[in-house]
Amino acid sequence: MIRSRQHRWNPPTLLGKRIQLRPLNDDDFSSWSEVRLRNAEWLLRWEPLRPAYAPDPAVERSAFVNRCRARERETAADQAYPFGIFIDGAFAGEINLNNVARGALQSGTLGYWIDQAQAGHAYMSEAVVVMLDFAFDRLDLHRIEICIVPRNSNSKRVVEKIGLRFEGTAERYLQIAGVWEDHLRYAITSEEWTERADSLLNEWVRDEPINDPSPSPSS
Repeated sequence: MIRSRQHRWNPPTLLGKRIQLRPLNDDDFSSWSEVRLRNAEWLLRWEPLRPAYAPDPAVERSAFVNRCRARERETAADQAYPFGIFIDGAFAGEINLNNVARGALQSGTLGYWIDQAQAGHAYMSEAVVVMLDFAFDRLDLHRIEICIVPRNSNSKRVVEKIGLRFEGTAERYLQIAGVWEDHLRYAITSEEWTERADSLLNEWVRDEPINDPSPSPSS
């Protein structure tokens, strides 16, 4: 079931144990720009090339504002749900649910990046679980996929920590830094989420775990 237009226009603020996710707005330009420029070498090798004619949103505020408007239109059209990641109130990265498809597919893909200064603390694994909860329980999607360049060990650790299912390698799947790169494909379906949701949410999202009410095997 597709959620209402009002819901799509107004994505909620999402909370984990240590992080907050919310859509970026025009006022986030300074903090977003600072993080992106400081992390350029860390990030750009894993991203598609920006066309030479396109203004850099990390440098030009007007380009960042246009980026925000484009993301809002994608959300309004139920095509993508982008969120900034905030740690202790400070901007630290992004996680985006992209390529939302309805009809018989009911799927989407997750992409993410984080400030190198915040890497190594499992913030992104937490953000992925928060987004899976949003995708399955709020957007009623059936399948979420994460695709990773094989040598990107940091991104692989994100999905391995939460135990996403590995499906294989897609050869020359996406253009990354000007090169058609193979990608490892990880996925989870709503059926798998239903089986694992309480465990994942207790570990990564909830301040107080919900006890399993089912009887133990010995009872």
